Amino acid sequence: MSLAIHNTAVVSHGSILGENVKVEPFAVVEEGAQVGDNCLIESHAVIKKWARIANNVRVGHFSVVGGDPQHLSFDCVTPSFVSIGSSTRLGESVTVHRSIYENKETKVGDEAFLMGNTHVAHDSILGDRTILANGVLLGGHVEIGDDVFIGGGSAIHQFVRIGSGAMIGGLAEISQDVGPNLLVSGRNHACGLNNVGLKRRNIENEDIKCLKQLYRKLLMSPVNVRKLAKENLEQQSKWDSKLVREFLEFFTTGERGFARFQKTYKR
Repeated sequence: MSLAIHNTAVVSHGSILGENVKVEPFAVVEEGAQVGDNCLIESHAVIKKWARIANNVRVGHFSVVGGDPQHLSFDCVTPSFVSIGSSTRLGESVTVHRSIYENKETKVGDEAFLMGNTHVAHDSILGDRTILANGVLLGGHVEIGDDVFIGGGSAIHQFVRIGSGAMIGGLAEISQDVGPNLLVSGRNHACGLNNVGLKRRNIENEDIKCLKQLYRKLLMSPVNVRKLAKENLEQQSKWDSKLVREFLEFFTTGERGFARFQKTYKR
């Protein structure tokens, strides 16, 4: 096993490090922490005992993985964890807090990129290839699907769900669920579909056409979104695409309401 641990780094004998791990000056890896193969722990980063880091992960300067959740009733002796997926990158001063529940985890998927000064609160779940631009703040229990992009400085309220393929603009304030493959900005304002993301993922034109129809029907009219989504799901012959069905299924659940189109008026 090849390790490169700087002589000023603090790596506990009770930690588990894979092969070809590099730990830079003044970084800390606590007893009980697990770090996979080919990982880079940059200077001054702290890997807490509750962290479980997969292979090929880079943890940036001054980041903390597995810190205690910011929850008033949390007992710090509770065993809970943070899981970081393979080939994920954490920028400078990123914080990912562990779960408030015994033996549960906060999870970041594979190939994600959390840029500088982002925060992931307890019990949040981030899908594969999630990108959080600089300064994004996630409240507790946030659920994010795969291939989601959230612009810099955005704040996501606790318990919000963000569907796969969604894109959220910078400085957004999101307190309602964001449907899959939507483009959202400002305060819960749905602007349409994330067409660029759909094309990059080589989604069929027919599926995109169906999603546009459903977007107009569900989110651009004063209707009961949940009820209408359930009614459309029953029309199986009309919506036989997996992507389209996932779009409809998203709107049949949730407790926070949904980001919708908001008509603005020019003076």
